[in-house]
Amino acid sequence: MNWKSFILGIGIGAAGGILLSGKLKDASFVSAERVLKDVKLSFKKEGKIDGSWIAMKPEDYQKHSLSTKVYKGGVSRRSEGGLEQYEFVADAYTGTVIDVYPLSN
Repeated sequence: MNWKSFILGIGIGAAGGILLSGKLKDASFVSAERVLKDVKLSFKKEGKIDGSWIAMKPEDYQKHSLSTKVYKGGVSRRSEGGLEQYEFVADAYTGTVIDVYPLSN
């Protein structure tokens, strides 16, 4: 066996492994659509929703010692006092909502 062929094979295998691990990591995210659907279901328990949005690409997030990838989104609804708007942060791996906060008008 030729050393050049051997080293080339190791290089191609390593590059393939790196690319595959990146794809598998991305595939382990819960879909943004699923997260938004779950958040909307929770908000619908308290009233009708006027609109909603979610960023489709996960972002890096760090709060205190927690470091993860998250989806950020929002929900708006009408109440007696007018329009209420909320933003949320949800873990991209599990879909669990980490934080919800109202936006001031």
